[in-house]
Amino acid sequence: MFTSAKNIYRLLQIARTLARHDALFPLEESGIARGMIATVRLLSRKGGNGRPGQRLAGALQELGPSFVKLGQALSTRQDLLGEEVAADLSELQDHVPAFSFSDAKRTIETELGYTLDDLFDTFDPEPLAAASIAQVHLAVTREGAEVAVKVLRPGVEAAFETDFALFQWLADLMQRSRPEFRRLKPVEVIETFRETTKLEMDLRLEAAAAEEIERNFEGDSDFRVPSVDLRRTSRRVMTSERIHGIPIDERETLIERGLEPDVVLAKAATALFKQVFRDGFFHADQHPGNLFVGEDGEIIAVDFGIMGRLDGRTRRYLGEMLLSFLNRDYRRVAEVHFEASYVPAHKSVQAFTQACRSIAEPILDKPQNEISIARLLAHLFQITETFEMETQPQLLLLQKTMLVAEGVGRKISPDANFWFLAQPLIEDWVGKNMGPETLIMETVEDVTESLRKIPRMVQDLEKNAAVLARDGLKLHPDTIHSMGYGTSDSKPVMSPRFYLILITILLVLLFFV
Repeated sequence: MFTSAKNIYRLLQIARTLARHDALFPLEESGIARGMIATVRLLSRKGGNGRPGQRLAGALQELGPSFVKLGQALSTRQDLLGEEVAADLSELQDHVPAFSFSDAKRTIETELGYTLDDLFDTFDPEPLAAASIAQVHLAVTREGAEVAVKVLRPGVEAAFETDFALFQWLADLMQRSRPEFRRLKPVEVIETFRETTKLEMDLRLEAAAAEEIERNFEGDSDFRVPSVDLRRTSRRVMTSERIHGIPIDERETLIERGLEPDVVLAKAATALFKQVFRDGFFHADQHPGNLFVGEDGEIIAVDFGIMGRLDGRTRRYLGEMLLSFLNRDYRRVAEVHFEASYVPAHKSVQAFTQACRSIAEPILDKPQNEISIARLLAHLFQITETFEMETQPQLLLLQKTMLVAEGVGRKISPDANFWFLAQPLIEDWVGKNMGPETLIMETVEDVTESLRKIPRMVQDLEKNAAVLARDGLKLHPDTIHSMGYGTSDSKPVMSPRFYLILITILLVLLFFV
């Protein structure tokens, strides 16, 4: 009860901020607390300018770091917010004021067990960059190595956890009040967002991701990852080699240094292809601040806090789907979706083929340098309701990565296309990985996995039979709730009048106290 009241009060504060920016539309369209939202709109003074997505971005920026992160995560969800709003949210910048040098020093010394002077010959007290989760300082080790030291923001875990609890509550409320949203998996999306951010807050995992990518590209002179100093790395501190390079989107600087933009773009496209298709492990935050070009033209990536993984089967479906789109074979695009079970079997392949054609043709008919495969996938996600497609979180993260990569590509070489450069690589990979040997191996793996599950299934059946014999048949509380006899936690149902009184009191507190 206390938690619900706390969440309602926080929701009122959020609604008030959104109303000031004239950005209440996400809450209004979610169907959550319609009366409360309407009241907030009446009582709040509007001051937002620009497109709806720009107004929403301004409100999220004011609400704080976790809301900025949420906005960035939702920028992949054109199916929820629409293309224009999602595009505006993708511009959200995760910049917050730096925390003090004394806090950074305390964290480093506590985590690593040595004084700053023991660890570093010099340490710049002014951070190079600051974000919601961590900030970065430049330093020189006692051994004379130039390094970048990433330090977690004090109290960041508790602050984010509080907001995650609210996001989870809102997602659950939306799913309950609007059953048609269940296929969009709002609760699962928030949980994925929560897990991704928790991983970002353990810098040992980022160090491990950097080392894995480094091993994957061992011997590749066109892509490089800064080495990690494990002696000076822990859960809240990560030390890595300092890199010297040109930000990848600074086209004029690249040309001045004698580097060909088209060659740089080809290397970037090849590196992303290898991460996604060859390795199934990709850098999922490839904005220009995280990609540099070395003096020999190699791509240098930094900041491995957000990573994506794709299993072999998903990669094969994705590769064939992309090739089929690029070759305008829409029937095959549709068949791949059905084979992957992304579209339910009872839906019409012919109708889905027609939908794919209607989405792709306006995009593929543009000049080659303007074709966006990421936007094509975004449009595909928008027809999910018609064809009962369930959200695929792993593909949403990839779609966002593709969108950012395409944007960077246009800045490097405006006349080239990121995906047409990678097309021969994808064709070769699909040809090698869609053969009969691969399919036979996959079938063997499926059968083996099923055989492994049989003993556990038998054990579970015996256990359930014993429980049923002892206690009889019992209904789960959620089942009772769906039948209208109670709540999901088996507590008595509070009357609507009770919640109306509670919301009224909270509104008075929010606006007049």
